[in-house]
Amino acid sequence: MRILGIDPGVATIGFGVLDADRGRNTLLKCGVITTPAHTSLSSRLEQIFHDMQDLLAIFKPEAVSVEELFFNTNITTGIAVAHARGVILLACRLAGVPIFEYTPLQVKQSVVGYGRAEKRQVMDMVKRLCNLPAPPKPDDAADAVALALCHARSSTSLLNRGGDSPCSTT
Repeated sequence: MRILGIDPGVATIGFGVLDADRGRNTLLKCGVITTPAHTSLSSRLEQIFHDMQDLLAIFKPEAVSVEELFFNTNITTGIAVAHARGVILLACRLAGVPIFEYTPLQVKQSVVGYGRAEKRQVMDMVKRLCNLPAPPKPDDAADAVALALCHARSSTSLLNRGGDSPCSTT
């Protein structure tokens, strides 16, 4: 399964493209979409939309894994990121690619095994799970790869297998 992981932002949007097959993870490409400072939000959103369209057309993912928003202290920044996230979701929706959303806690739990893991622990596991010589740079790209890994792991869970699930609540 080809998964596009996205770490949303306005100035910097991390992306990671991962091929996941039965526990084998092959990182195809990761990096960031950047938008120029001192330009209008609408111009930045337009660039994000077009760059997302390009990523989707080039890599043809079967799923997109996007981080859910977490508002900490700066609500103004959070609102701008929410706008960018909306544009990202729209580009994926228009491309017909299924979208899966994960909280930072879920990503850490899936990748590290502990939902309160530190950033360096996540980066180390991304490196290990993708068999890389070093963690991806910048951090936004590594976060996006972690999101793709999170989906790769959760999509193969027995809880996601429909009718033959051993779980009595599904």
